[in-house]
This record gives sequence, C-alpha cells and structure tokens, in this order.
Amino acid sequence: MTRFVTIAAAQMGPIARSESRGGVVKRLIDLMRRAKGMGADVVVYPEATLTAFFPHWFTEDEAEVDAWFEREMPGPHTMALFDEARRLGLGFHLGYCELDYASGRKRRFNTSILVNSNGEIIGKYRKIHLPGHSDHRPGTPFQNLEKRYFEVGDLGFGAWRAWGGVAGMMICNDRRWPESYRVLGLQGVEMIFCGYNTPVHHPAAPDHDRLGQFHNELSMQSGAYQNSAWVIGVAKAGVEEGVDMLAGSCIVAPTGEIVARCTGNGDELVVARCDLDLGQSYRETTFNFALHRRPEHYGMIVARTGSVAP
Repeated sequence: MTRFVTIAAAQMGPIARSESRGGVVKRLIDLMRRAKGMGADVVVYPEATLTAFFPHWFTEDEAEVDAWFEREMPGPHTMALFDEARRLGLGFHLGYCELDYASGRKRRFNTSILVNSNGEIIGKYRKIHLPGHSDHRPGTPFQNLEKRYFEVGDLGFGAWRAWGGVAGMMICNDRRWPESYRVLGLQGVEMIFCGYNTPVHHPAAPDHDRLGQFHNELSMQSGAYQNSAWVIGVAKAGVEEGVDMLAGSCIVAPTGEIVARCTGNGDELVVARCDLDLGQSYRETTFNFALHRRPEHYGMIVARTGSVAP
C-alpha cells in the first residue's frame, strides 16, 4: 500500500526584536490552523522560529543573549502551540534556541524538535554545521555570530519513525553539506525537515549573492535525489531588522523536483501530499547503497585541514 503524508511548509516573515514570544506563537498557531484546513498531517516551521535572528547582532551582555533562548520546551509561551497541535491532531517541526544545563554548565544550542499529533516531543536535533564567525566584525553590515552564541550540536543526525515513515532533521547551513543528507540516508530517512535563516547578502563573499536562491535549492534538490528522500526547506524570510532574508521555502521530492514553493516574503503556507514510497525505486536501483556504495575503496584520506594525505 502506498504511504502518503501531507506536509505543510510554514514560512515565516520577519520577526522584530520587540515582538513578544506570545505574538510569534499566535502567528504559528494561525499557520497551524490553516495547515489543518488544507489537510496537513504535519507543519514545518523555520530555524529559530520564536525570535528575530539575534546572531546578526553583537553583544557581550550574557543576560541579553540568554533572553533569546528557551529554558524548557514546551515552556510558558510555547505551551499554547503544543495544546493547539494536540487539539487539531497535527504534528509539527519547530526550530528554536535552547539553553541547556543538563551537563552541569550552561550550554546554548540551535535546536529543532519533532512533535507528534498528541503534542509529544518525539525527536530532537542540535545544529552541527555552524556558519559565520565568533569575533565581532564592526565593519560588516551585519554579524553572523553563530559560532559565538551556539555550541556545535552533540546529538548527531537522528532518525525517528513518524507520520507513517522515517523522519530526520537538519538546520540551515547543514543543508549545504552532503554528509548531512548521507548520514540520514544511511538510516533510511524518507523525509528531512530543514529550517533556515539565510541572508540574501553574504558579506564574506558578496559575489555569491546573485546565486543565493539557486544554491539554496540546489543543495536541497541534490540532497533529496541522492538520498531518495523528501526535503522540506522552510525559511524565515523578508527584511528583518535591516537584514534581507532569503525566502523560497519549498518541498522537494525524492526525484529532486520542487513540488511546492512559497512565492512571497511573509508568513505563507504551501502544502504537498507526499508519497513516501516515491523514493523506493531510487533506493532499490540508482542509489542502492548496499549494492553500489563502496567507501572502503575510495582510496584517499582527507586530513582535517582539507589536505590530501600521501
């Protein structure tokens, strides 16, 4: 029997620094209700959904930085989202900034979770490929301080049974690295949820700007095709506190084809009925890892510096 899951990509428009968590959650609930009305089984929100993307600003005030983070999930402001998901019988994916004390010290992560239709967290991922820099660069139009404000994720790329298939997560810059998809593909993941906050302008390499949307889609389309999985890429879009953010949230099939795409820069919803068995023929033929993939014969070792070993 063919397995279908209806997935909604819930793009978010800009979030002002002054906008409250409660105000953002109301926007999320509105998108969730609309997704349910369109027949969705799961709704996918962006990276760091609950606030403006604060790594674009430098601060040395620890309390100010911590204010952008969630100390528990669900918490006082996000409980309403969980309650509404439970009431609607709808699952969701949420990106947020996590403050963690489980190890006995304060740690900050860029995190995403999967929540089932009963409002239960069934999976958690912490971003591994942190872009940008850790030092203040006052000469640039905005900062990219993820390396300053977040630690590298320590949970690996996991896979969870959900919505009739196998789901995985990655966050923003992870989508540019083939290893992210391949680790998930080796676990049989059939749908990959990926939120992002990506500036249109790349201060370190402005000549890349004209290809930003092309590279965004290229990375997700190739990852989907080469690993026989659906990829749902969801943006925080529009001009947020002076930073123009890439839009183009989309749903990519295991064929590499984009089957749904947002067209604006604000809060927007696109929905696709996804056949989880669509990737099966690719997994059994072109990308039959057991039959064709031979890493033991690749014949070279790349050092951590990027140089090729003799």
